[in-house]
Amino acid sequence: MPTFGQDLVASATEAVAIARGEKEPAKTIAVEAVDVAAIRKKLGLSQEAFAHKFGLSPATLRDWEQGRRSLDRTARALLKVIDHAPDTVERAQKVA
Repeated sequence: MPTFGQDLVASATEAVAIARGEKEPAKTIAVEAVDVAAIRKKLGLSQEAFAHKFGLSPATLRDWEQGRRSLDRTARALLKVIDHAPDTVERAQKVA
């Protein structure tokens, strides 16, 4: 039975082979892109107003829009709901 160290070395070797294109990854996960700036502009809001309206940090919103920070799964879901039902999200913010 391989030791933890042997498993680690084997995994690293496999990762290098995948990075070089010598081997296909066992699984890939496609992440849907969300255009944060387009959602905000569609609503006609400044970054500051959008962040305030939906309970977000203005700095985080700027980082998302400028590509300095990636959206996690929860943020991606929230922004998709904001895109399709902004009034619902705003009402939910007031209830919380």
